[in-house]
Amino acid sequence: MLAAPSPDELEQLKRAVAIMTPAEKENADTLGDEQIEKLAADAKVDPANLAIFMNGYALHCKRVP
Repeated sequence: MLAAPSPDELEQLKRAVAIMTPAEKENADTLGDEQIEKLAADAKVDPANLAIFMNGYALHCKRVP
């Protein structure tokens, strides 16, 4: 089931994005599992929620108009 992130999950995502390097932000749709796990650990966020967010972003970037 699709659902919007909770306020806590949204704060976690904001923390993760805030510590991303410019290169990670530019290539966010191509980050691998290990990179996402490291980012989650560095930001002290739930790795599963970050992975779901990043996968959704990658799908959004790669969709055909």
